[in-house]
Amino acid sequence: MQLQQLQYFVAVAETRHFTRAAEVVHVAQPSLSQQIKALERELGADLFRRARGNITLTDAGEALLPLARRILADADTARHEVLELAQLRRGRVRLGATPSLCTGLLPDVLRAFHDRYPGVRLLVEESGSHDLVRELARGALDLALVVLPLPTASPSLTTVELLREDLVVVSSPDSPRPGGGRRAVRITDLEGERLVMFRHGYDLRELTVAACRSAGFEPDFAVEGGEMDAVLGFVRAGLGMAVVPRMVAARSGRGLRVTPLARPGLHRTIALAHRSDVAPPRAARELQRMLLER
Repeated sequence: MQLQQLQYFVAVAETRHFTRAAEVVHVAQPSLSQQIKALERELGADLFRRARGNITLTDAGEALLPLARRILADADTARHEVLELAQLRRGRVRLGATPSLCTGLLPDVLRAFHDRYPGVRLLVEESGSHDLVRELARGALDLALVVLPLPTASPSLTTVELLREDLVVVSSPDSPRPGGGRRAVRITDLEGERLVMFRHGYDLRELTVAACRSAGFEPDFAVEGGEMDAVLGFVRAGLGMAVVPRMVAARSGRGLRVTPLARPGLHRTIALAHRSDVAPPRAARELQRMLLER
C-alpha cells in the first residue's frame, strides 16, 4: 500500500468521479484507475461500485476512507515537521563549553543564534575540556568549545581553532596594585601574592600553576576550588587576585581592577570540536558557522 494510492482513493471517494479525481491530484485518469485497481488487488476487496455516472463506496471503501485520511494527514504532519527542522524552525543544539567561555564568548553568539532561530533549543553544558572531550566522544554533545591542546589526543574528534585569547590579572581596586603598580605585570610578580584559584580540572588552574612553576615558584592560594563566578566574587571581596581570560574580565563589570601580563604573557587557544565520524545536526552546523564567523 502506497501513500499515492491512498491519495488517489480519497480523491475518488470525495469527488465520486474518476476523471475529476484525476484532475484534483494532477495525474492522467488511466494512471489513477490503474493505481486504484492495484490497491484493490492488494487489499483483496473492491473499494468502489462502478456504474456509469454513479461511483459509490463499498463497505470496504467506507471502512478504509477515515483510515486513509488519517494516514495522509499523519504523513503531511511528518513532512512539515521535517521541513521545519530542515529550515531551522525547530530542533536542538547540545553545546559544551568551559565556564570561562560561557561567561566571556558565548552570551553574544547565543543571543544572535536565538534571535535568528528562536525555535531551536540550546542546551549548554559547562565543564572542563577533559570532561567535554569525553562527552563529545560518547555522543552526549553536538559541539564543544575546548582549550588546546586537548588533555588527551583523540583521533575521533575534529577541532578547528577559534581564537587565541590573552590572560590578565584581576584584583580588587581596594587592594594594592600587583607588580608594584606597573601597567603590566610579569608572572614572577605573582610570587608571594595570594591567589584565588579555580577548582581542579579547570584549564585555567592548570595553565596558571604551570606558568608559576616555570617561573620558579609555587603559587600561594588564598582560596581554591571555585567556579568562575565564585572566583571573581572572591577577588572583588579582596581575598586575592586571579588570572582570568581577557574576555571574562571585560564582561565582569565594576569591582575589578584588570592588569595585563607583560610579554610574552599568557595565552590560551580555544577550538571548536565535534566528532569526526558523525556530522553535527543542521542546527549545530549553523551555530558552528556563527561561532567561526563571529
